[in-house]
Amino acid sequence: MNLEQLERIRTGKGFIAALDQSGGSTPKALLLYGVKENSYANEEEMYVLVHEMRTRIIKSSAFNAEYILGAILFENTMDRKIDGEYTADYLWKQKGIVPFLKVDKGLADLSDGVQLMKPMPNLNDLLKRAVDRNIFGTKMRSFIKEANRNGIKKVVDQQFEVGKQIIEMGLVPIIEPEVDINSEDKEAIEKILKEELLTKLSTLGENEKVILKVSIPSVTNFYSDLLEDSHVIRIVALSGGYSQMDANQKLALNQGLIASFSRALAEGLTFSQSNEEFDSMLAKSIKGIYEASVNK
Repeated sequence: MNLEQLERIRTGKGFIAALDQSGGSTPKALLLYGVKENSYANEEEMYVLVHEMRTRIIKSSAFNAEYILGAILFENTMDRKIDGEYTADYLWKQKGIVPFLKVDKGLADLSDGVQLMKPMPNLNDLLKRAVDRNIFGTKMRSFIKEANRNGIKKVVDQQFEVGKQIIEMGLVPIIEPEVDINSEDKEAIEKILKEELLTKLSTLGENEKVILKVSIPSVTNFYSDLLEDSHVIRIVALSGGYSQMDANQKLALNQGLIASFSRALAEGLTFSQSNEEFDSMLAKSIKGIYEASVNK
């Protein structure tokens, strides 16, 4: 583990950018960017286009360590290069931004009111490659739709089981049990979720550290006590379908919670913009998300 990166994530002012749209969500991300599905003939052409989009974001003067602590990458992005350097190396060496990797393979079907992560039979091989590529930590997402304690417990158990495997490889896992922002039971879900998270955190060893990634809670500062847990390096929030404006407003109310936005970060960016227009829009978004993360 890179101790300089650990200290930056633990104490730095800023937020984590999520640039980790995977195979299933890439067409939508490209469409929002103004690239239609008929612009590419196959998956490889699609991944080339999305890497160009991510490269444009990362190389922008607006995307810098003054505002951004870390960036979450998709596996395909980790294996590609920017200006001759692997993406993670470019982020850290050229930008001072800590690289993370999305490791889950998507969501299983809905059961007990939740969607667990699909099996990851090749996770160890991926983690070894991540270490070789100088990745600092990982991210994996589950999804909770109902206040079903059995289902929520399964989500948290699976997250921490995989998290331990990641910790053993010397990486820091981002535990992400997303709560459906449209659920009528959102507040009840979050109450159960926090109880299960506290239970699992109590089972970690002294040197086992995690980052928690949560939906912005219905009750302001609801996760504040989790920040006091010695195993929690940071708590970050996903935008979860909120517009950038709504996500920023809700985030700003929660002390200690910083952003890890994906779609809300890229809101308003399009393929057809000039570099000046693109950088200006990205700078405006980054500064807004930073303010909501840091200046409470």
